[in-house]
Amino acid sequence: MIISAATPFTLLGQNLSLLPQKALYWEQQKALIVADMHFGKVGHFRKAGIAVPRDMEQSDLATLSDLIHEYKPEKLLFLGDLFHSDMNNDWDWFILWRSQFPGLQIILIRGNHDIIADSHYQNLNIELHNELLIGPFLMLHHPLSDTGLQNASGYVFCGHIHPGVSLSGRGRQSITLPCFAFGSEQAILPSFGKFTGKVAIRSQKTDRIFAVLKDKVLVID
Repeated sequence: MIISAATPFTLLGQNLSLLPQKALYWEQQKALIVADMHFGKVGHFRKAGIAVPRDMEQSDLATLSDLIHEYKPEKLLFLGDLFHSDMNNDWDWFILWRSQFPGLQIILIRGNHDIIADSHYQNLNIELHNELLIGPFLMLHHPLSDTGLQNASGYVFCGHIHPGVSLSGRGRQSITLPCFAFGSEQAILPSFGKFTGKVAIRSQKTDRIFAVLKDKVLVID
């Protein structure tokens, strides 16, 4: 059961909730949006002989299920890198998870790691797009350059870079936390998967940065 608090954020007249589970809920569309789940990455490493706890990805699916039960979305959007690299046994867990939500519309915006055959997704009734405009928002995987943003058909939601924000404290302590980064024309979502890293991003003065803690999302001034 989810006991953490969401942080409300209004953008272009749309009501968004930034969730400490590193997901975003869009009220008007009843849509749950996540980026960079990288499901199958554990199986990919284990297949290569690298010891990684198997329950890490099942925990990601459990978190996603909790969010679906809590917010009851009509659609779930993955902003790329849903399944990490080649097919492996983790796909069977994903098939089982999908069977629990047969009426949920699932949309995948292809990412650079989404390389398995389209038929695997289509067999699970998952829509595939390279990009998708929904209302005022353009769903992508890769962030756009400044030049690309000038020609974009909407405000961009994307992932790919696993953004983080570095915070410093007394005694020279520092920590890098996952974050949501909202610029004037583009928002970069944190990576949803637990088995992913994060990279501190260089933000502009006009950006709104929201750091993700265990049970809340904080505005960084």
